Amino acid sequence: MKDKMEGHHLILGQTTDFITGEILEDTHDERYRQNIARLLVNNKLYEKKDIKPHYDLLAQAGDKKAIIKVDFLISVETRICMIIKYGPGSITTRHRPALAVSRLVAGYQVPVVAVTNGVDADILDGLTGKIISTGLDTIPAKPELIKLSAGFTFPLISETRAEAESRILYVYDVDGSCPCDNSICRIES
Repeated sequence: MKDKMEGHHLILGQTTDFITGEILEDTHDERYRQNIARLLVNNKLYEKKDIKPHYDLLAQAGDKKAIIKVDFLISVETRICMIIKYGPGSITTRHRPALAVSRLVAGYQVPVVAVTNGVDADILDGLTGKIISTGLDTIPAKPELIKLSAGFTFPLISETRAEAESRILYVYDVDGSCPCDNSICRIES
């Protein structure tokens, strides 16, 4: 199959999603995502049913709306306890929008936020935004995530806070994105 360009991604063919089994476009970014999925299942003791990949999340700033992808939602029993947000390049610049995601995906604060470029990772406390650890190998394994979330109160996110976080997410991930980024779906009003 001949490689082609779509948006700003080089399409290398097709690949099978490790978690869902669906056929996806094979890009460099998708290869990193699939490596993360394998890490979660093969090394971090999660079951595939604990992981929801490619989650669509509405980001809104006033009349402007877009759907962004959250790479992984990790659940323990019935609660989302960790999100993982992938993006190429600097992971530091992705802390704030990932924290916004952690306040929008469930109506409550998700306790653990992992931001990664596929090579490195920062693991953040969802409540404070402080770095807990660094490195892909420090993404919490399922037993560790169970312990981390056991004492967590999962505070509800107020409507006012959710609106502010949605605006922050929109500014970082939509307004700050490349116009040819086809992983974001801008919704026309």
